[in-house]
Amino acid sequence: MGELFDKAKGKLKEAAGALTGDRKLEAEGKADKAKGDIKGKFEDAKRAVKDTVDSSTPRRDEP
Repeated sequence: MGELFDKAKGKLKEAAGALTGDRKLEAEGKADKAKGDIKGKFEDAKRAVKDTVDSSTPRRDEP
């Protein structure tokens, strides 16, 4: 969920920076978008590891 907020915030900052000619604000927006992308990839990796661990753990009713 945090990655979506960072991406949205980044898009707004980037657009505002481009509109006003503020290169620093535009760069902050790009950084926030990248931060959101990284958070999203990290969450995907955590989910994949959890799914792998959960699928390899036998249930009690399985031999």
